[in-house]
This record gives sequence, structure tokens and C-alpha cells, in this order.
Amino acid sequence: MDELLPPILRDNKYFMYPLFYIWFKGKYINEIMNLKSDIYSYSNSEMEDFYRKIQTMDYDRKTGLNKKSFNFIINNLHKDARKIIDIGCGRGYIVKKLSSLGYESSGCDVFKELDLGSSKYFQGNIENLPFYDKEYDVVICTHTLEHILNLNSAVSELKRIAKKQIIIVVPCQRFFYYTLDTHVNFFLKKEMLENIINMKNYICKYIQGDIAYSGNF
Repeated sequence: MDELLPPILRDNKYFMYPLFYIWFKGKYINEIMNLKSDIYSYSNSEMEDFYRKIQTMDYDRKTGLNKKSFNFIINNLHKDARKIIDIGCGRGYIVKKLSSLGYESSGCDVFKELDLGSSKYFQGNIENLPFYDKEYDVVICTHTLEHILNLNSAVSELKRIAKKQIIIVVPCQRFFYYTLDTHVNFFLKKEMLENIINMKNYICKYIQGDIAYSGNF
């Protein structure tokens, strides 16, 4: 829809309101539509509460990650990877898949509890993660940075707890004020993500509406 509608409609509150009402099940609509302005006054706890309470029409889907981006993660995992954590793990799709492949996988998100089967779950904020330096061989973070206000702090934390590799996936998307995805950061070009992460040994590519990044230490 971002590419199909002219900006005069795409950024019109009255045109977008019915779509927001349907997509977000009629709850917190004004709060969601004003997010891109109000988020600068949110505390970390207020941001966490916001994302915990929001539900969309596709809330029950297993993952927002497309198959090709998931394959990018699997195909580019460090050859010596054993202990892996997914930061912003959502409902745990990647964590469970990695566990089924024999990796020691864990998940972290803002929810108080999450059933990840045999894998561990930790509640935490990406800007201040509750882990030791280099605690995990590989740190994965998909469809999360677009929701984070302080990107530098978030990326620093991902790099801090990773020993061998970080893998990051974000949507490739242009900015509009009224988006149905509660995004506050927009990555239209892969160079934007490359510059923020700032690693020497990496690959970064466009994949089916995503930008996928794999960097090795």
C-alpha cells in the first residue's frame, strides 16, 4: 500500500483512520496514529507497555519474517555457532526452529512470559540487555530495530553480547507518518543499516521487501 497510494492520501489521517481501526481491532487508535510524534516523550517502560498491549489482525501469525529472509539467517549462520539468542523474538518462531536444528537457542522480548518449549526465555529491553559481554555466539534481531527509538544504543547492545556474529533483518520501507506497523525507523536503503551497524566483515542485501545483514567479528 505504501507504494500504491499517492502521498496526499497515504498521509491523510481521515483516509487512514478506518484502516487503522480495522487493523488494530478498534483499540488505542489515536495513540497508535500519533506514535511517531509522541514516542519521543515515552519512557522505556511506557514504550514496552505500548508494544505489549497492541494487537493487530495478524496477531496470531507465527512470524513476520518471510521465508527467504529466514533462509538467509540459516544459510549464513557462523560455522562455529552453538549458543544463539533472538532479541525481539516475538512468539519465538526463530528460536524454536533453531532449537529443532540442534542449536542452543534462547529468546528475549518485552513480554513477561513466553513459552519457548525447551528453549529459555528472558524479558529484557534491547537498549539494556540482561546478558554478559560476548555471552552468545550469534545474536539475531529481526523486525525489531524499526520499532526502537535509540538505534545506536540498541545496536551497541546487540554487538556487546555477541561473540562471533550478529544477524539483523529490517523491512525495506519509505517513511510515511501513518503506517499500519507502528514503525518509528525506516530503512529505504541498505546503506542506512550498514552505517548504523558499522562492521568491517559483513554482507547486506535486499530480500523480498527486507534488508538482511550478517556481520562477523
